[in-house]
Amino acid sequence: MHGKDIITMSQTELRRVNIINKVIDKVITQLEASNILELSTRQVRRITERVSKEGDKGIIHKSRGRPSTRAFPEKAKDKILKLCKTKYKGFNPLFASEKLFEIEKITISRETLRGWFKKMSIPYKTRKKRPHRAWRERRHFFGQMVQVDGSHHDWFEDRGPRCVLMGYIDDATSNVFARFYGYEGTFPFMDSFKRYAKKYGLPHNIYIDKHSTYKSTAKPSIEDELNDREPQSQVQRALSELGIEVIYANSPQAKGRVERLFRTFQDRLVKEMRLKGIRTVKDANKFLRYYLPAYNRRFKVEAIEKGDLHRPLQKNTDLDSILCIKTKHGLNNDSTVAHDKKLYLVLDRIYTKNVFVQERINGRMLITHKGKPLKYKEIARRPKKEKKRPKYIFARIKRECYRPPIEHPFKGPLYRARYGHNPQYSQKEKVAKRKRATTN
Repeated sequence: MHGKDIITMSQTELRRVNIINKVIDKVITQLEASNILELSTRQVRRITERVSKEGDKGIIHKSRGRPSTRAFPEKAKDKILKLCKTKYKGFNPLFASEKLFEIEKITISRETLRGWFKKMSIPYKTRKKRPHRAWRERRHFFGQMVQVDGSHHDWFEDRGPRCVLMGYIDDATSNVFARFYGYEGTFPFMDSFKRYAKKYGLPHNIYIDKHSTYKSTAKPSIEDELNDREPQSQVQRALSELGIEVIYANSPQAKGRVERLFRTFQDRLVKEMRLKGIRTVKDANKFLRYYLPAYNRRFKVEAIEKGDLHRPLQKNTDLDSILCIKTKHGLNNDSTVAHDKKLYLVLDRIYTKNVFVQERINGRMLITHKGKPLKYKEIARRPKKEKKRPKYIFARIKRECYRPPIEHPFKGPLYRARYGHNPQYSQKEKVAKRKRATTN
């Protein structure tokens, strides 16, 4: 400090000015000072000259207290912060910087935004520290294993109904396929899998959880126990017919890749649809058509091995007859089939005990036998069979059983020998004798 000026210095600057003053007083050389301060001799010479002319304040950098030449203008900063509080509310610094560049044509780094957010106390979601789990190596080939799950979330943020996102992510490349549905069930899975198979082919394995849609919780029937098999859900049956191996996860963390995908989508995709004003499942699926290719171009990784293990669909593969709810029913003698509390009459003549009822994704219902559809119609009541009248009608005449009287010459001794001990019989015999006596 010189005169009445008060200079605020950091500890590093105080250390430097002490060494530079010793150089000026010729206590140490400039070379020794450069070794102590870990600066070049040229820099030490420049600082020494400035301190000699200006005093101790010459050690302070000339840009201190001045605004940066690269700083944002206050008007631009206020505009950005206003957008982050209104239009891009809830966006994290990285996502906000991307959208500001993409939509508003404003270039700003995420770290600058992060500093502004902290200074202005603007809230945003941060990633929590995850507990350590055992690392599993990715599959080596594209299509070797696909993780599938459904995410229940308020995707439209009260602008529309709650719905479910059926998500598919390849384990080797993180390639994503997804589609919105009103609920998570058999038909949403089958419809989404049909679309996935038509686009990429049939994967080698599918990794899903033990939801009752995917794994049957029913107890095995007697027929299942006799055939040593477990009861299957409609999804299990369809995937087994397509020759796809199903792997069931014992915990949500086991299928962490698809769970992390949903966390990302619940943050980014929700905000993207908010900017577009999407409020229906139909509009959301249209949006995914161009959102997913851009997402995959950015986040997809290369597989360890080159090659695609997806099986192409064969020409004779009828996905509609496999990806459906298929139920076995008995065919009654009057050619009727009962299904879902309704009665159907089969019009084709067939000789079989059982038929299959198919409820397809498009809403059609088919009754099939050996894979061939049968003609049928719904009926309100079971038809009554007409009774055939016999050619000859014989009248039945009711005949009374004749019992001979007690006084019968041949039956009388037999009656007395059999019923003589019975007092009622003896009474009847007395009555009969009186009648004979009166008649004579």
